[in-house]
Amino acid sequence: MKSDTLKSDFILIFVATIWGLAFVAQRVGMEHIGPFTFNGLRFVLGSLSLLPVIYFTRNSKSRKDNTGLIKSGSISGIVLFGGISFQQVGLVYTTAGKAGFITGLYVVFVPILGILLKQGKTNAATWIGAALACTGMYLLSVTKGMIMNKGDLLVLFSGICFAFHLIIIGKLTNKFNTAWLSLVQCIVCSILSLLVAGIFETFIISDILKVSVPIIYGGVFSVGIAYSLQIYGQKNSPASHAAIILSLEAVFAALGGWIMLNEILSGRGIFGCTLMLAGMLISQLFTKRGLRTSID
Repeated sequence: MKSDTLKSDFILIFVATIWGLAFVAQRVGMEHIGPFTFNGLRFVLGSLSLLPVIYFTRNSKSRKDNTGLIKSGSISGIVLFGGISFQQVGLVYTTAGKAGFITGLYVVFVPILGILLKQGKTNAATWIGAALACTGMYLLSVTKGMIMNKGDLLVLFSGICFAFHLIIIGKLTNKFNTAWLSLVQCIVCSILSLLVAGIFETFIISDILKVSVPIIYGGVFSVGIAYSLQIYGQKNSPASHAAIILSLEAVFAALGGWIMLNEILSGRGIFGCTLMLAGMLISQLFTKRGLRTSID
């Protein structure tokens, strides 16, 4: 139904806004604690924030059979862990704005991966969009000395993980209860992040308290609320369609970095961002409807 699709679109736009501004919170959080500590704590908060939702909807008539939830949620959580880990570590070495745009490349990766997984054909719009996006990323991230910032490269890997995650969520969203699926993947992410943090990082309470606000935003809003809304929003939105809306997080990340962190892009970087956005739009808006349906 059109009304359901429109509602899903607005939900996904709200998610993109939360995620875009989360780049700022993640960047600030890195000033005092390690990336895996930050992710572990915010996903713990995200998990806790879902418990009231689960409690108050426990008697809902729309409850679904959650057989296989742990396995499916764990797979989703592992892929999500890969994405948020690459992204968070990458933010140590790059800006929030650049990270937002590079992460947004998942909008190009989603249809390409979908086609590869289905062994279908890649249409011209997808390749043109991918070429523009890659050219834009080159201008944004690669210096004139042909050197790519390692932070940008790590964030690029996160975009690939997020593309897989979008595809997986697209397959699972109508099979399981939204809150329960979100809870399982959040718990998996928190456990894996804290395990890695325990090995490579140190926990200092005073430092954690200094970034309590970014952790709360990153946990309650970016994780608990946004990931749940993503699952809910994708119920009536194919993965490729959801990807183009969620890619708007790149714009909100750049705006947030500029307003709150005084990050400034060079003319070369702005042109690169423009090409990336153009590539994202072309790869989605000019994809044939039949092909879009087949990969979703």
